[in-house]
Amino acid sequence: MKRLMTRLRTGWARAKPFVAVPLGAIALAMFVASIIVLVSTFFTDTGFDPTKPFAVFIGLFGGAFGGIDKVTNTIVNATPLILGGLAVGLGFKGGLFNIGVQGQFLMGAVFAVGIGAMLASAPAFIAMPVALLVGTAVGAFWGFIPGALKAWTGAHEVVTTIMLNFIGASIVAFLVLGPFLTEGYSFARTGDLGNSGLPTLPDPLGLGLDRLHLGVLIAVLAVPIVWWFLERTTIGFEIRTVGANPDAARYAGMRPSFLIMLTMTLSGLLAGLAGSVELLGTSQYMVASYGTTVGWDSITVALLGRSNPVGILLSAILLGALRAGAGAMQIEAHIPVEIVDVIQAVILLFLAADVIVRRVFRIREAKGGIEAVGAATETYARKVAG
Repeated sequence: MKRLMTRLRTGWARAKPFVAVPLGAIALAMFVASIIVLVSTFFTDTGFDPTKPFAVFIGLFGGAFGGIDKVTNTIVNATPLILGGLAVGLGFKGGLFNIGVQGQFLMGAVFAVGIGAMLASAPAFIAMPVALLVGTAVGAFWGFIPGALKAWTGAHEVVTTIMLNFIGASIVAFLVLGPFLTEGYSFARTGDLGNSGLPTLPDPLGLGLDRLHLGVLIAVLAVPIVWWFLERTTIGFEIRTVGANPDAARYAGMRPSFLIMLTMTLSGLLAGLAGSVELLGTSQYMVASYGTTVGWDSITVALLGRSNPVGILLSAILLGALRAGAGAMQIEAHIPVEIVDVIQAVILLFLAADVIVRRVFRIREAKGGIEAVGAATETYARKVAG
């Protein structure tokens, strides 16, 4: 028992610098949400209700994990967030803020379902991989554009990716209303996917397992692949070094311009893959005004997960659980589902203003904000430079 306790204390000591601030941000966000819910009860017909915050969190937890079907819904909601979070996190590792995951997600999604509808009657072993690969490739191309602009002209990736988000949304509307439009429906949409849709698990008992599609497995496998790429390959090490200190990387013979383009391309690839698996596995079609917050939520996921693939996986599950449990919470606690957006926004706020978290919980040695992103390579980069 003593040995186990020693190992647990040692493990916590190693993990604390990276997880203390995220856990503190979550705790403070829950506290702020509780205060908001508590104050809101003054304006209801039933009057002040001190138990309402407990009802909210019990409803959220029950709606996210209170049964196999609810756990399935949580996993499905977390799937695109895992890939989107990896996209943002990969950019952070390279010292880049890819705020264009939203546009890359949409571009990958619309081309995946558009091509998928065209190949609906083709054999599944051809239609499904082609639709998936096309959507992923388009997302990669949409990420390459801001990467090339930054490498060749110095244009800041935040500005260019924001602009590309708007352009991407407009292209989606054009494609759905034009080349990808399928007649015969009461509204403008892409066609049925047929054999292009991602396969799902059989569900003979009606437990809701049929919502688990191949994209879930793809997202989970992407976590160790991205970790291995960043931590065990030469090109991954170079990306981390450029993110920590571009001057040191250039001095060591690396090519920052090429690595910037590669990083943004790979980030767009993951975002395009997120859009592809979400549409091919869940929605099955796209409308001209398709709305999603996956791209923006992915920023929270990456920051909360400290750009670590495992941390991103856990963060995506947390946000997926909040989304999955929101409906049940609204029914049971009679609180609008928008409280989930409040929780998520406040988490992001405390992650950005992490000094508040440090002071409240007296955290001294924890890494803060983007500081933790390049911590593993900063020391080495300085040695190379000096």
